[in-house]
Amino acid sequence: MAVKKVLLIGNGAREHVMAEALKRSRYHVELYVVGSAVNPGIRELAAEYLVADVCDKNAIGEFASRVRPDFAVVGPEAPKEAGIVDMLLELEIHSASPLQTVGRLESSKSYTRDLLEKHQIPGNPKFRVFYNEEGLEDFFLELGDDFVVKADGLKGGKGVKVSGDHLNGMEEGLEYARSCLLESGRVIVEEKLIGQEFSLMSFCDGTYVVDMPAVQDHKRAFEGDKGPNTGGMGSYSCENHLLPFLNISDVHEASDMNQRVAKALFEDTGSYFKGVMYGGFIVTRDGVRLIEYNARLGDPEAMNVLPLLKGDFVDICEGIINKTLDQVDIEFEKKATVCKYVVPEGYPDKPVKGEKIEVGEIPEGVRTYYASVDQREDGLYLSGSRAIAFVGVSDTLEEAERLAQSAVGSVKGPVFHRKDIGTKELIDKKVEMMKSIR
Repeated sequence: MAVKKVLLIGNGAREHVMAEALKRSRYHVELYVVGSAVNPGIRELAAEYLVADVCDKNAIGEFASRVRPDFAVVGPEAPKEAGIVDMLLELEIHSASPLQTVGRLESSKSYTRDLLEKHQIPGNPKFRVFYNEEGLEDFFLELGDDFVVKADGLKGGKGVKVSGDHLNGMEEGLEYARSCLLESGRVIVEEKLIGQEFSLMSFCDGTYVVDMPAVQDHKRAFEGDKGPNTGGMGSYSCENHLLPFLNISDVHEASDMNQRVAKALFEDTGSYFKGVMYGGFIVTRDGVRLIEYNARLGDPEAMNVLPLLKGDFVDICEGIINKTLDQVDIEFEKKATVCKYVVPEGYPDKPVKGEKIEVGEIPEGVRTYYASVDQREDGLYLSGSRAIAFVGVSDTLEEAERLAQSAVGSVKGPVFHRKDIGTKELIDKKVEMMKSIR
């Protein structure tokens, strides 16, 4: 059996499910991991595990030079922005992850809005990028009560503030916009879009794009989609690879946008986008609009799609790198999935850290993915962000939700989760909302 050495960077639940998918390969995969803490699930799968900052070029460069992997795959967004993929390429190690220049699709929201406008790709809301306060107040007046203010740059899903949810009135909007200008010299102000959000992630070799099943993520911390934004409290996908409020035409619209953006990025930069292009979309009464792009697998969405992958993840990664993705067999099982995250009390604003948690017996049929935890000699400790994800996979959404919910109670310690993700009650509300909008 052919041996493949793979370098995996990152130590969250997304990287745990990536590691699992790599190890399911028909090849004998030796996994070499760089993570900023010890993820017990990944460590079990790894041939070698280096604890280091995932943006540390020297540490990663030395490790990679010694190991000489066949290829690398980078999970989180920060190392891509820090140029880790570019550094590895200088060492002649290719990655199934995008270079810094095309990774701007995620690291700069203003770049992405301008890219769509420049290449006449439909999907933008009414927006403006500001580099100073000139015209700022006038644009707020033009938008009225419905606006969104976005910090430019990587904010872990927490840099976007929406009127009526996080900002009460124009004065608060202006205040947040001014603080963004002070911090980074740029801010994006947009019209607020009304509809239902969904994620469409696509494997992309720069030219060819293959879509994964559509997923709905739940950013809000509390039940009923209330509270502050988080990195994502959980997500679900359906056995028909659509969502209950989506039409097939909505997915085609989003998919078309991903393909056109891949082409535009090459025309704009001369570099191919190689990796996962993840569009955060919203379906409105006027069709599908882009909220933002990410240059990676989503977290939690990776845990909905990768367990369903029937193709070989190693072949997919090499197809991305070699621009031969059109020759790779990629299929997903027709099953439903529900992912629920257990998170520290106080998350996301004042999470407890350094507290010990205990994981009891997990019910059969549930996948467990470790996230922001630290495995020490005497057990498992909270690191202050999302801790453990439980995923139910079944023929029906109802059963997948029941499985995920049956597992969250196995974690003892100062933690909480959202019980409503994937439930009929919550989904029915979303379907009714879309009916009234359309």
